[in-house]
Amino acid sequence: MKNLLKKTGWTDILVSAIFALIGVFMILNTDSATKILSYILGGIFVAIGIIKIANYLISKGKYDFYNYDFIYGTIAIIIGVVTIYYSSFIESMFRIMIGIWIIYSGLIRLSLSVKLHRANVSMWIASLIISILIIVGGIYMIFESGALVLTIGIIMLMYAVMDLIESIIFVKYVDQIVE
Repeated sequence: MKNLLKKTGWTDILVSAIFALIGVFMILNTDSATKILSYILGGIFVAIGIIKIANYLISKGKYDFYNYDFIYGTIAIIIGVVTIYYSSFIESMFRIMIGIWIIYSGLIRLSLSVKLHRANVSMWIASLIISILIIVGGIYMIFESGALVLTIGIIMLMYAVMDLIESIIFVKYVDQIVE
């Protein structure tokens, strides 16, 4: 159990590092960040769609009864093309999706701070403050419709740093939490 929790903590650290990189990218390239991210996301959907359709055509006749890869592939390609074509709309959707993810992560961190408190870990207060800040940042990101890409990048970077600190605290004290 401890090893699983530690692996989860290290995964959280990796996700935080990815969010930090995206945040720095958005801060440094505010004009092109939204379009590039939309193109990347759209390209991923198109690639997945092509793979699903190819998989359907390759396995046709073998598992036709349960094979929905053609439909999944077609829908993925449509989503990818729409994502690329409507990149300005994607900025709003991206902001909302990231905000929801940040709130979710903050709530998980809030739960962790309660567990740290129960385990008599002195760092629970720092964990609580960080989790509240994460939640507030996520709420701001969702409801501030005029948020600039720069603001989103700064919030993502702040989230990543706070989440990284929280994950390190978790990995360090996982033994006490499990007991």
